[in-house]
Amino acid sequence: MLLETTSLAIFCKVVDNYGDIGICWRLARQLRREHGVAVTLWVDDLPSFQRICPDVATAAETQQLSGVTVRHWRDQDGVFAASDVADIVIEFFACDIPPGYIAAMVECDPRPVWLNLEGLSAEEWVEGCHTLPSPHPRLPLTKHFFFPGFTGKTGGLLRESAVDERRRQFQADPAAMTAFLAPFGVTPAEMASLKVSLFCYPHAPLAALFDAWREGDAPVTCLVPEGVASEAVQAFLGREAKAGAAFSRGALTVRVLPFVEQDDYDKLLWACDFNIVRGEDSFVRAQWADRPFVWHIYPQDENLHHVKLRAFLKRYAAATDTLSEFSLRWNGAPGANLTENTAWPALWAAFQAEMPALARGAVGWRRQMLGNGDLASNLLAFARSL
Repeated sequence: MLLETTSLAIFCKVVDNYGDIGICWRLARQLRREHGVAVTLWVDDLPSFQRICPDVATAAETQQLSGVTVRHWRDQDGVFAASDVADIVIEFFACDIPPGYIAAMVECDPRPVWLNLEGLSAEEWVEGCHTLPSPHPRLPLTKHFFFPGFTGKTGGLLRESAVDERRRQFQADPAAMTAFLAPFGVTPAEMASLKVSLFCYPHAPLAALFDAWREGDAPVTCLVPEGVASEAVQAFLGREAKAGAAFSRGALTVRVLPFVEQDDYDKLLWACDFNIVRGEDSFVRAQWADRPFVWHIYPQDENLHHVKLRAFLKRYAAATDTLSEFSLRWNGAPGANLTENTAWPALWAAFQAEMPALARGAVGWRRQMLGNGDLASNLLAFARSL
């Protein structure tokens, strides 16, 4: 049984530029702030980390950030002793932690809890695999799978204890939302428009959606971080898509924002009326925002991501036929409910008409997810039960 005060190591290899480190950084900070855990975060890509945490020194081998020890994960194999090993060892998304670290784990007494923190999925099989043990084929070590998810039979979603109250206060204060967006150049007229935050992969059908927004009856202001879907954004702007660039055509205004740190990204989601998110980290944050959202899922071979997307849409209580069609079309998956010939302008008009109902559904979904607890607390409780 682990003591309440525990040391923990997270190993993170960055694959999806900001999603992987975004999840691990949120988890590390929460474990430190809310549970008093001594956390070491091993990460191989410090420049990507710096985009969401400007205090990161990209040349540092070791640094302290928000009480978390951050170590640059290079080729530190063979330099570990038992004293270097944390009480809980987490490999994120099945990354291979250094063999020397694993060998040092064997020398520990008691041996550490070893967890593979998996990626988020709504598929039904996740519940059956959550917390399953996996004995090492050669060493006296056992790894357990830990799955985030959308039911009480999973680890739940990543959520800090104060995030709901922070969101409520922010959204109840129009002046606070205006003050947050004004430094990005958002005008009073744009504040009064339908505001969309856009975070997607480059292959999204963004040009078609821009056309639908441009031709629509109601003004839309699209706020997109610098570096996101650069070619499509640049084509609309007619110039380089640098932070501060903006252009209006028809009913659409596109503004390029600087990349912001995680707490400010939460505020961006809270301040917008509709959020398009990608990967896992921003996808989860959108679910705490009380706003309609569409998910651009990370692409996988053989279109396995379409299976995961459909599983989520089936489980997502706020999903309407229109939201599902928008989501499937946005991800290049065959449509389910509307005809394949439905043009983006018609699809957007239907989606916009459902926005009030979608917003109410998002609130209900958030409340439902709160009932599953939070990932960090559930993870610690499981580790301490072993």
